[in-house]
Amino acid sequence: MTSLHDRTALITGGSKGIGRGIAAAMAAAGARVVVNYGHDRRAAEETVAAIGDRAVAVQGDVGDAADVRRMFDTAGPVDILVNNAAVFSFQPIGDVTEKEFRRQYDTNVLGPFLTIQEYLRQAPERGGSIINVTTAGVDTNNPGSALYTSTKAALTSLTRIAAQEFGPKGIRVNAIAPGATETEGAAALGVLDSGAMAARSVFGRAGTPADIGPVAVFLASEDARWITGEVVHASGGFR
Repeated sequence: MTSLHDRTALITGGSKGIGRGIAAAMAAAGARVVVNYGHDRRAAEETVAAIGDRAVAVQGDVGDAADVRRMFDTAGPVDILVNNAAVFSFQPIGDVTEKEFRRQYDTNVLGPFLTIQEYLRQAPERGGSIINVTTAGVDTNNPGSALYTSTKAALTSLTRIAAQEFGPKGIRVNAIAPGATETEGAAALGVLDSGAMAARSVFGRAGTPADIGPVAVFLASEDARWITGEVVHASGGFR
């Protein structure tokens, strides 16, 4: 079994959905898990309770530099950073407001920049792993998704450039691109209700957080020591 023993993982947006699945999988692999959440304390506490004594919850807005520094100071030395926190909504380009644009870019792009910068400030000498959660939607050009997928396209670019910059420090940087996935956010927006998105997987179903967690564990582990700058499409063949 892949081991993350003696490693500490900080998962942003770790209280729900894909983040929760990654937190649970990393804890099961032996990591100490720090579950970051923005506002929903109850969900974070439920996630920590489900995982057990290998998990703690830390509140913080990833788009706020002071919050990010406090998160890392509270977490202690972090070996594995998972940038999962994201917000999204879908509308035609002409309907996107400046307020919504800034909301998504502040969380989905500025957030990972700030967390990566803070990670570097206290990066472990033994090297480490950064995993960014993007989306397979970057490659599918769905109408109405320009704002959200453009934030994830930016994160994909950040992944590849960071891998080049941080390689000499022994830090690997990769991304996971899920397809349609059953999460609280997807349910709230009804994006899976028609079944059309699930049907775009070759397996005829939407993914689950449990499908994504083991991929993150692999990328964080020594088994992936020769992998950096890559985007793993954990999407069930979503096209």
